Amino acid sequence: MDKTICLYFQVHQPLRLRQYRFFDIGLKHDYYDEFANRSIMRKVANRCYLPMNRVLMELISEHGKAFKVSFSISGMAIEQFEKYAPEVLDSFRELAQTGCVEWLSETYPHSLASLQDPSEFEAQVREHKKTIESHFGQTPVAFRNTELIYSDAIGQQVADMGYTTMLIEGARHVLGWKSPNFIYTNPQRPKLKLLLKNYRLSDDIAFRFSDRAWDQWPLTAEKYAGWLLDAASKGDIVNLFMDYETFGEHQCAETGIFAFFRYLPEQIFAHSDFAFLTPSEATQKHLPIAPLHVPYPISWADEERDTSAWLGNELQNEAFTQLYKLSEKIHDNDLLHEFRCLQASDHFYYMCTKFFSDGAVHKYFNPYATPYEAFINYMNILSDFTICVDNHFKKSAVEDAVAQEKPATAPNNLNTTVNGKKQRIKKTAPKKAVVEEPKPVKTKALPKKTAVKNAAPKKAAVVKKETPKKATPKKK
Repeated sequence: MDKTICLYFQVHQPLRLRQYRFFDIGLKHDYYDEFANRSIMRKVANRCYLPMNRVLMELISEHGKAFKVSFSISGMAIEQFEKYAPEVLDSFRELAQTGCVEWLSETYPHSLASLQDPSEFEAQVREHKKTIESHFGQTPVAFRNTELIYSDAIGQQVADMGYTTMLIEGARHVLGWKSPNFIYTNPQRPKLKLLLKNYRLSDDIAFRFSDRAWDQWPLTAEKYAGWLLDAASKGDIVNLFMDYETFGEHQCAETGIFAFFRYLPEQIFAHSDFAFLTPSEATQKHLPIAPLHVPYPISWADEERDTSAWLGNELQNEAFTQLYKLSEKIHDNDLLHEFRCLQASDHFYYMCTKFFSDGAVHKYFNPYATPYEAFINYMNILSDFTICVDNHFKKSAVEDAVAQEKPATAPNNLNTTVNGKKQRIKKTAPKKAVVEEPKPVKTKALPKKTAVKNAAPKKAAVVKKETPKKATPKKK
């Protein structure tokens, strides 16, 4: 039986926050470093996205439908493509037209919402799905959460949103003796099939490819194809998941990374019966072997393969908690977009205080000198954003209260409106029409006049009865 290789690439570019000082709070509401974001996007586009997309187009032209890949591109990255590098977006659309690329769903801003707010998580997934449909003409049926974060509960929610395939990390502490080279299912939603990353083979390319101290350096396409064949002999599928920026950015062109990948499919086809499939195709071809229980969230980050890279210290948890306290107050679309940009996982990643084996990785991706500087800058911005949200929330509450009062006064009768609400009649033009209608007032006043006329005889009658009583003492 043919063995399967799934190639998946994550594409995400975080927005770089500007240096926001304490004295800016309440005065300046521009949170992003426009120059830095443009410069970074242009650099990565020229070093990674454009050349690697050309390599993929060459491989598809050479091997046709036999070669396939999958992508998840965050909505935030697509926004930056449109703004700073539209030619990159065009090259991705060109790949989409080949029919050899599957586009996956994820959260629009590459957030950690799945760990905190299920309703916000679902809203972000819906927004991202619409974005993928509009740009690439494909409705995603497979899902990949931010940083491959997954648990049984998250998988259950993803399945309830209609997805049948999900990519997750093949963490050792979850798998135990099991192999990542098979398909598993969510225990609560068996219809959700799980593709597990083979982290050893994936990280050989993503992190160790240019490491001259590595005992397997240099890594050639022929050597790596042999490793893939050996891994597949003990399973059905080998899933290679990595950042797309691996090619040209994390591993620069001088390391030979583009040449390596350009000849890798040729070596795989020459020495094995492998087939490149997209995630949804792979789950249709291979049957799952068992449910996989993941009671606590896992991810593809660091040695722990958990969420400690983003929520592992007091700084991160404080920023995370304060941010999501605002969720119930945000109804304006502009504020909602800012709220989601501030949810990007990278902001919390920069606050990580790990100093051991993973410390160098965090330092490489961190624009701040220290995690404490990252925390202070983020909290200054969050403080200003909180002021904006509170002001808008109060304004909306007042407008809602006024809107609820207007319909209540409209049905009142004319007498109460005129006599009891004189000030409103003077202020509002429509109520002048009430004064101009004399008929209702006259009809109600007429009975009062007739009542007065009828009362006059009664008073006279009383006087006539009293006169004899006054005369009796005179007779005595």
